Amino acid sequence: MERCLRKDNAAWEQVVQRFRRRVFHIAYKFTGKHDEAEDLSQEVFLKVFRSLDKFHRDADFATWLSSVARNYCIDHYRARKREREVLVEDVLAFDLAISPSGNPYRALEDQDRRSLLRVGLEQLPDKLREAVVLRDLRGLSYQEMAVRLSLPEGTVKSRINRGREELSRLLRRAQQPRRQQRVAPRVRR
Repeated sequence: MERCLRKDNAAWEQVVQRFRRRVFHIAYKFTGKHDEAEDLSQEVFLKVFRSLDKFHRDADFATWLSSVARNYCIDHYRARKREREVLVEDVLAFDLAISPSGNPYRALEDQDRRSLLRVGLEQLPDKLREAVVLRDLRGLSYQEMAVRLSLPEGTVKSRINRGREELSRLLRRAQQPRRQQRVAPRVRR
């Protein structure tokens, strides 16, 4: 540990190798997704490396590391939840070209459509939902999205397309029972 506290990279690599599984399992409990848990694990180790000076030498490093990992994952989870809520609020505020005709049936249909869209967006994976909302609801260009998400433009376009396709599939599935309920069975005479 002393070598790590002096920012010795070789010693730090040994620490990462030794505790990689522990941190991964903590992250996986929060995400339930292998890729996200890997990303979170990397972020946790980066945070720990940057805050090694806060580690008390008389404390148990494994316990301290686990605590930092748990707290980081909790903060990440809360931030993602807030982000999801903001994206859903955007949908609620989004106007689906409601005609100001004053027709109450039209207003109900529009409200139903917005509700379906909100539910569909909530079911999308975070990365796809973010792409669809930023492009289709907030109107960002591909370039703006690439900068904001720190991704290549091709990846941004791919996520938008995959998000739209998945959203379309979710909306069709959500409407299926409704259509079946609305169609009255034919009675033969």
